[in-house]
Amino acid sequence: MVFGQERREVEREKLAMLRIISNSHGSVGSKIIARQLLNGYGIDLSERAVRYHLRLLDEKGLTVKVSRRDGRGITSHGLEELENAMVSDKVGFTIDKIETLAYKSSFDLITLSGRIPVNISFFPREKKVTVFRAIASAMKAGLCVSRLAMLVEEGKKLDDITVPAGKMCLATVCGIAINAILLEAGIPIDSRFGGILQLSGGQPRRFTELIDYAGSSLDPSEIFIAGKMTDVNGAVKTGDGKILANFREIPAICLPQAREMIARIKQAGIDGVMLLGEPSKPVCEVQVGLNKVGMVLVGGLNPIAAAAENGIETTNKAMSKLVDFKALKDFWEIIS
Repeated sequence: MVFGQERREVEREKLAMLRIISNSHGSVGSKIIARQLLNGYGIDLSERAVRYHLRLLDEKGLTVKVSRRDGRGITSHGLEELENAMVSDKVGFTIDKIETLAYKSSFDLITLSGRIPVNISFFPREKKVTVFRAIASAMKAGLCVSRLAMLVEEGKKLDDITVPAGKMCLATVCGIAINAILLEAGIPIDSRFGGILQLSGGQPRRFTELIDYAGSSLDPSEIFIAGKMTDVNGAVKTGDGKILANFREIPAICLPQAREMIARIKQAGIDGVMLLGEPSKPVCEVQVGLNKVGMVLVGGLNPIAAAAENGIETTNKAMSKLVDFKALKDFWEIIS
């Protein structure tokens, strides 16, 4: 029995390393891997132990040593292994990620400083003008969590991620920032669903698709964008369309305080709350629990979805990282 538990733990460590290397968009060394294992997965391994595991991954053809200095890259076999292995462990991965990022966020509404959760998107550099036009339209229509963003050019780094050649990277504020702020204010928040929200006349009507965070191994927004299930451009042009949105619940007793906090959040340039319901009443045809209040948040990746709808190839990492709030700029300043 103990042997089985140990074997499962080794498998978990292996998959965590593969995820870290895969998400790095470039080679990564044992020092960075050890740090991310601890901070992101709660796995405490020395650099020496990490190097031992990496040699085993090399032998299995899952990783490849790029150089002594640059560390490892993941192989196609490694990507396949990451995609298929231990699916039961990946169920609930999304909700764990939400809770971890919300807890680790240090954004302060008073000083407007600290680290805040962002989504990361990559797109072809040569499509920059087309991408920016689509993003600007969606942001102008308010179909974003915030107009604040960060642009990273090819070859430059965002934390431990190096932007590949021929690509550009845009970091946009993630709705988890609202979770973090409400939690800091002592308001419990339950992240229930990611979905597709139908708009009619520019107003939220109903959810047409929902994915339960607790039962998913993938981020709903990434699925919906890849599946071409959005119509953000339609919502921008006519007010009728389908956008990315998220559904949260808070205790009804916290409603007055939540309204006050949402107003303060908006003043900080974060305007992601589309709807705040009433106690125990459905919101956009989604039932809420007894003595709970439903909350609809606009999806942070809607501007990127608008670009994808125009045929632009995008790679998205929802709920990806924490960045310094002061490093973010108004999108119009970025494109000017």
